[in-house]
This record gives sequence, structure tokens and C-alpha cells, in this order.
Amino acid sequence: MNKFKELGLSEGMLNILGSLNFNEPTDIQIETIPLVLQGKDIIGSSATGSGKTLAFGAGLIDMTKRGEGIQTLILTPTRELAEQVASTLRIFSRNTGLRIRQIYGGVSMSPQINDLKNAEIVVGTPGRLLDHLERRTLNLSKIKYLVLDEADRMLDMGFIRDVERIIRSCSNNRQTLLFSATMPKEISYMAQKYMKNPIHVSSGENVDPSKLYQIYYDVSKDMKFSLIAFLLKREKNGIVMVFCNTRKITDKLAKNLGTNGLHALAIHGGLSQNKRSSVLQAFHSRETLILVCTDVAARGLDIKDVSHVYNYDIPKTSSDYIHRIGRTARAGKNGIAVSFVSSGDHGEFNQILKQMKLNIEKQNLPKFDILKVSSLENDKPFRNKENNRRSGRNSRGNRRQGDFKGRGRGRKENRGRFRGSSNYRKHR
Repeated sequence: MNKFKELGLSEGMLNILGSLNFNEPTDIQIETIPLVLQGKDIIGSSATGSGKTLAFGAGLIDMTKRGEGIQTLILTPTRELAEQVASTLRIFSRNTGLRIRQIYGGVSMSPQINDLKNAEIVVGTPGRLLDHLERRTLNLSKIKYLVLDEADRMLDMGFIRDVERIIRSCSNNRQTLLFSATMPKEISYMAQKYMKNPIHVSSGENVDPSKLYQIYYDVSKDMKFSLIAFLLKREKNGIVMVFCNTRKITDKLAKNLGTNGLHALAIHGGLSQNKRSSVLQAFHSRETLILVCTDVAARGLDIKDVSHVYNYDIPKTSSDYIHRIGRTARAGKNGIAVSFVSSGDHGEFNQILKQMKLNIEKQNLPKFDILKVSSLENDKPFRNKENNRRSGRNSRGNRRQGDFKGRGRGRKENRGRFRGSSNYRKHR
């Protein structure tokens, strides 16, 4: 029996779900779909892989009408998440005739301008959407449904003021859905300011703590590469995600793993869109089993059956740590999270342990050979760091991680946009 019938969806949507063998809704779908259909504003919290896109998308597809202009806008922090959401919505909207377009930087604007002329649902990143608004190639006056996906990540990436500008460009007579893994005060303020009596829903934690084994090694920086190469060679059949804090380290690590017989691919915001798409395709198809990535590039992506998560670099916040380890130990499967703690990391790592009350076991270093680490060709630092709010650069275009290769020129009004923020004062 298809339990989606109890949630109030149309027969057309139920037929599509049935043809795809979707019979058992997840917790977040059970909580969210009826509220979406009732027109309620929603603040939702759910982990990656919980079925969040269908939770908000099923009802919005049912309510969006063909041929009435852009009615639904979904904001995402990164290109990859925009592509993923748009692709998922197309699957569930087949036979409806709805035209779903994704809008992000790093590609030509001309095709996007044409796409926007006949779209009903738009999925996009903030910087490029603002570009279209400023060029008047995007009209949000008829927006009925607004979704802010991964709102906390948009805050981390310095998008929050852009998001507010986009919200103010939308119709006031709209339904707003906000999804955020955490609720910092800026997100709470934005929800209070722009939402109408929102209802909070949560699907709980998808990671099974009883199946997640968390360990760490106290290892010097010059031995980190040799240690991870040793561990990866020992675990030949695992599906692995390795997290680094910067693009430079991500590239360097993937290159050196390859030099030492371990096929690994890197993904981060400095790659072209075609390259990033091909890397994800290779990982999804299991052509490679090791993905080396930054937090921004990996956030929001639904990557299944990850067996090992390595924190090659310790994340800056406890929430980033939780997002990383949440990639594994899902759907009843076991998972391992391994962290490398080096000099300079202990303060942040201890803070993560204290805040999250995590049970992470210290492991003695195994015996392993010390490997030679080569440098990258043209090994120069990137102009913009992976976390732009730390580097103090918050203009759009290629200085924004959600639109990694935009116009590339920081205009005066863009450079001054965040002068009132604490991040600007702290990092200028």
C-alpha cells in the first residue's frame, strides 16, 4: 500500500511516486507534505539523504501551474545542490509539463535568460539570481512559493544579505519554506522577519550512533599524508570521503594519493562546472571510490553508501564536523569517521568534543612508511579561500562559493555591502 496517499497529494503525483516505487514516506516527508499543501510556512531540519527535496517538492509541484510564469523559487548555496534539486524535481514532475530551470554562476547567462522566459520553477544560487534581477531578466513578483534550502550554509558562505534582497524582490503574498541543519541567530532573525507563523518540523538524526565508530589520531602535519595513504590502502573496498579545509590542500592530497597508487578525485569550488560534474559522476558510478573534497563542494549532495569519512583537516566548527560524519552510518549500515589532529588543531578539536559530547576514541599510530609528497604544478595560493567570510571577500561572481565563476569584478557597492556585519569588522 502506498502510504503517500494519506498525505493529501494529487492522483497524478501518487501515480508518479508509485511508478518509481516510492511507497513509504520518510519522517520529514510525513511531517512536511501536508503542511506544504495547507499553505503553511515551515522551518524544517533534516539530514542529507532524508528525502527533504521530495518533502517540499511534491506539494509545490502539485500547486505550481503550467504557463503562469515563475511561481516557485528555490535558493541553494551551491551549484551542485541546485543541479541535484532541479534534477530531482524533474523526475517527480514528469507528465506535468512544468518547466524547471537551474540558475547559477560559472556558465553563460544568455541560455539562462532564455530559460527564464518560460519557467515555472527556478532553482538557483543567490549571486547569479541577483545578477538576473539587476539585469531585469528575472521577475519574482508572481512568486507564490519560496524555499530556502541549506539556509545555515548560505549564512556561512556570506550569502545572507543577498538572500534577503532576493526575498524582498518576491511577492509578499507567498508561502516560505526554510530548511537549515542549525539555527544561528541570523537565521532565526530572518525567519522571524520574513515568515508568517512558521511551523517547526524535524526528522531527527539519520546517523545511527550505534553503527558509527569515531576515532582520531594525534599525528604531526608532515606525517598526515603517509598515514592516510596507509589507511586507505588497508581499506581497499570502502567508499571514502576525505574532507580538507582548503582547495589547495584538496588538490594536493588527491594528486599525491594518485601518485601513490590510490585513485582519488578532488572536488572544490575552483573547478569548472563540467569538471565538477564529471567528478561526481565518477564517484556516483563507483569509477573511483575516494572523493577528496571541501565542505562547500560536498554540502547537500546525496552520496549513498559512504563507509569511511576522513577529516584530513579538522573542521572549524562542531556543526561542520557533524555534517561530515553524517555522510556515513546510514540506512542500517556501519560507518567509520577518522580524524587527524595535528599541532594547532587541539583547541578546535577539544571544542568540538565539548560542544557535541562525542565519543571519539584516540588510536595509537600504526607503523607505516613515510612517503614523499610532491608539490602541485604552479603551486600558488587561490585568490579566494574556501570560506569567504574568513577571507573578507563577499562580492558575487567568482568570489562567492555558490557561483564560483561569475563576473570576477568586485564593484564598489558590492565590496561595501557587508561593512556593518561582524564578519567584515573582524576580518577586514
